[in-house]
Amino acid sequence: MFVKSRGEHASKHVLPKNLALLLCFASFCAGMFFSNRTWMVPDAKGIPWTSRTGGKQFVDYDPNIVLKNEGNNSGDISGSQHSILTMDKAISDLEIKLMASRAERETIQKDPMMSEGVKNIESTLKRKYFMVIGINTAFSSHKRRDSVRATWMPQAEKRKKLEEETGIIIRFVIGHSSTSGGILDKAIEAEEKVHGDFLRLQHVEGYLELSAKTKTYFATAVSLWDAEFYVKVDDDIHVNLATLGVTLARHSKKPRVYIGCMKSGPVLARKGVKYHEPEYWKFGEVGNKYFRHATGQLYAISKDLATYIFINQNVLHKYANEDVSLGAWFIGLDVEHVDDRRLCCGTPPDCEWKAQAGNICAASFDWRCSGICRSVERIMEVHERCGEDKNALWSANFVQTIRTSS
Repeated sequence: MFVKSRGEHASKHVLPKNLALLLCFASFCAGMFFSNRTWMVPDAKGIPWTSRTGGKQFVDYDPNIVLKNEGNNSGDISGSQHSILTMDKAISDLEIKLMASRAERETIQKDPMMSEGVKNIESTLKRKYFMVIGINTAFSSHKRRDSVRATWMPQAEKRKKLEEETGIIIRFVIGHSSTSGGILDKAIEAEEKVHGDFLRLQHVEGYLELSAKTKTYFATAVSLWDAEFYVKVDDDIHVNLATLGVTLARHSKKPRVYIGCMKSGPVLARKGVKYHEPEYWKFGEVGNKYFRHATGQLYAISKDLATYIFINQNVLHKYANEDVSLGAWFIGLDVEHVDDRRLCCGTPPDCEWKAQAGNICAASFDWRCSGICRSVERIMEVHERCGEDKNALWSANFVQTIRTSS
């Protein structure tokens, strides 16, 4: 019997070497041909298309088309830029008003002790005022208040006329004692019945709480009165109201204005000294100075800054000194700082010489006392020697800026 070996049987099924190479080359060419036709992407001619790579989506485009379109639109962009900026500012203003309105309503709803004046916001906001002046005072300053009433602050019918005809609101600003309804609060209530010139704050009085009081004052004032400016002044300062009004009126068309006598005093790290700053380390090395801010005797801010304080009052940090706190609240904002030395003249002979030269001061005090030294005894003298004409208040140019809100 003849049996074929395994090798001989397999050799009949093996292709010639040259034929195998030819078939491989033909298969490679066919694959390249069909793959190229299958995955070829036509020119989109500027039409965006999307592709996915590694799970992420990308948008492709024709850069020539984009550059061409950008070139054609350059004129339109420059032509409409002003309109866009104007619309953006209008939207921003509306957002601020909306936020203020919401915060205002929430404050009233959450605080059952809110005064009747705050509850009647809708009626008080119908009138547009020029400026609100808050005179910072304390329970022990009854004589100081009387000396202010006897000099530069109009009383009774004249004060009402001042509000109605010139749009100037003036109030002594004070909070409550630590013992609510105690003898100190009752004394203020009795004084209010006689003069009717107080703005009571939801605030507990204390010298170390001046920053909190200042914040509460601006928040409350902007809630009660719609004015162009909000002023804070101490009760031992002499003020010429007409000159102050004219000074502020020069900035009435500007947004976010912060007006006062700007200074940059040293940060006092040593305990026990007056104006000690417990958080001195935040201002850098020992011996550094504060950032520029208005001195605390008198300063003014525009309505939008007062609104900013109202909206953000719960998160604004308070430093030991209230004038430093106010300046800190505006750091990082687009605020114009106005340094006007007419708001910090000295007492006679300084303010008297300036008045004789025709440069009447808006406010006068003694720097060494941070107010008029012995103001109860001396403020009348300052008023007589440095005060403006009695008719100046009723004929000043700033009355032209008063307008009724629509």
